[in-house]
Amino acid sequence: MKVLLVGVGGVGEAIAVIASKHAWLEKMVLADYNKNRCLEVQQKLGDPDRFPVEWVDASKQDLIEELARKYGVDLIMNACDPIYNEPIFDAAYAVGCNYMDMAMTLSWPHPENPFEKPGVKLGDYQFERAELWQKKGLLALVGLGVEPGMADVFARYAQDYLFDEIEEIGIRDGANLEVRGYEFAPNFSIWTTIEECLNPPVIWEKDKGWFTTAPFSEPEVFEFPEGIGPVECVNVEHEEVLLVPRWVKTKRVTFKYGLGDQFISVLKTLKMLGLDNKEPINVKGVMVAPRDVVAACLPDPAHLGDHMFGKTCAGTWVKGVKDGKPRQVYLYQVADNETCMREFKCQAVVAQTAFNAVIGMELLDSGLWKGTGVLGPEAFDPIPFMERMAGYGFPYGIKEM
Repeated sequence: MKVLLVGVGGVGEAIAVIASKHAWLEKMVLADYNKNRCLEVQQKLGDPDRFPVEWVDASKQDLIEELARKYGVDLIMNACDPIYNEPIFDAAYAVGCNYMDMAMTLSWPHPENPFEKPGVKLGDYQFERAELWQKKGLLALVGLGVEPGMADVFARYAQDYLFDEIEEIGIRDGANLEVRGYEFAPNFSIWTTIEECLNPPVIWEKDKGWFTTAPFSEPEVFEFPEGIGPVECVNVEHEEVLLVPRWVKTKRVTFKYGLGDQFISVLKTLKMLGLDNKEPINVKGVMVAPRDVVAACLPDPAHLGDHMFGKTCAGTWVKGVKDGKPRQVYLYQVADNETCMREFKCQAVVAQTAFNAVIGMELLDSGLWKGTGVLGPEAFDPIPFMERMAGYGFPYGIKEM
């Protein structure tokens, strides 16, 4: 398989590192606006022929098309912030190759009723074009990171193998990670974090469809496994709620994230000051997006691994009935930062996100996963994916509750 990797930040680097260990990968083009970053990763991999470097502006569809054609790639892998999804997605369609991302196209809140009704939902842009992709015989596999991605595979597995009837599916994400030496240092893209945490969270119910609520609503304490323990989780906008109901039969879907009081306080302050704004404003004659300024002021998550300690857990809680009896399970994956740094020289949060996309590439290359149109991870057989997780260094667990 030949891949054009657009975006070589923390997750992009981890994708390249994990994929480099597998013979099915023929070539992966490292493309980013920051070419020095690409060269840094290329040097780390030590294989310039297999991992060539290119400069690209991900907002320019024509530049992405040019690189895809130059290298004759089979897949465009989008590892950018989702603000760039549309041109990358459209470039793959125009060139005639498959596409994969880890976060879907952006939402826009409802103009009058943002905390009750969805406006433009996550992924609407992509799903509106599904028939075009299908007619062209192309596949856009959307939302294949850890969450969304692995969590969606777990939801499909629960439906197929663990339950006769599912009442509720709740994605639950928590950690005991700490970043030492910094007052505030998010371990994932702050741009994406602001987007998903400050937008109205979406909930799906069988009788109501998709509806929204206020950010950080419905707090609950969830007990995470493998020593992480109880963490308060709150509603956050996330793709699983838009994906799971399309392929998995359930009555309710939610996503809750363990953010912590300090993190929520910082996000609320950014919102209050207008620093969450992603649209450029005029600052002394220079057009700049406040959110980009915030991102520039914070440490790069890709280089935080040596300062991080602890574990992060991503998983899918499922409540329903099996053999006439109530059942609740939590399917999960716990990534330890020390292990990830030792094995991949990448911190836990980005490595845990990246490995899922790499497994997806292998399954597409082998033909074990195939399809056309715009599909989420739930549309495929979960077994080949889950069978490979331990071999990639990220075993899953199932906890009865």
